[in-house]
Amino acid sequence: MAKFLTLNTHSWMEEDPEEKLEQLAEQILAEQYDGICLQEVNQRIDAKEAVLDGAYCPTNSEVMIREDNFALRLVELLQIQDQEYYWTWAYSHIGYDIYQEGSAILSKEPIIANDFFVSQSRAETDYHTRKLVTGLTEIEGKMVRLVSCHYSWWQEGFAKEWRETEKALTGKELLVIMGDFNNPADSEGYHLVTESTLTLQDAFQTAQQRKGNHTIEKEIDGWQNNTEALRIDFIFLSASFEVLTYQTVFDGKQTPVVSDHYGVAVTTV
Repeated sequence: MAKFLTLNTHSWMEEDPEEKLEQLAEQILAEQYDGICLQEVNQRIDAKEAVLDGAYCPTNSEVMIREDNFALRLVELLQIQDQEYYWTWAYSHIGYDIYQEGSAILSKEPIIANDFFVSQSRAETDYHTRKLVTGLTEIEGKMVRLVSCHYSWWQEGFAKEWRETEKALTGKELLVIMGDFNNPADSEGYHLVTESTLTLQDAFQTAQQRKGNHTIEKEIDGWQNNTEALRIDFIFLSASFEVLTYQTVFDGKQTPVVSDHYGVAVTTV
């Protein structure tokens, strides 16, 4: 059995961010996820360069990891508790004027990491710039390609970004694509994914047991004036996976709220 988690962390933008980082680490320690994808993983532009150990698996792009990188801090907290995770991070654009914002992957096994642009824009000063990070890793004896993604809204280029994703991932190994799609379930963008040539399943739809649904329920960054409960964070998997359970986490019920998004966790065989 394999366990996967995705969360848009809204890192360092939350109230009491250190406490929420610790709560995220506690959940990972408790559930022992095999693969984790995180979005809005930030580091301050002016922070010092970090000293990295062998847990960091660099992508094909040269990028400086800084001491306050949210994923690095998370991995360090886990290491203190004798839990080793390998990790990688890809930088997309400047966020809130002071952060380098990107996406991360954590895995219990070493990662062969890669990243690629899916957006037309490649300027770090443009929030439309979107980069996906992938990690080929072994999970339950199989080679699986984890993909952490944070896409644009439909009206701001999602269709092109998804086409670029398909081109990059066609013919690849078992896929687990997780992240913030910014396109709600049953929207035009959602159907692009579910009808994709990548032949993916929405874990929510195919899980044998489900607990929870939506991942945002109010106005947040990027969803101004929203009053609906929407499912915009997804775990899509290759069709050969059997999804046993689907659960929203960090929703204030069994797990604390740590971000402006709820997370999604699934178990598979």
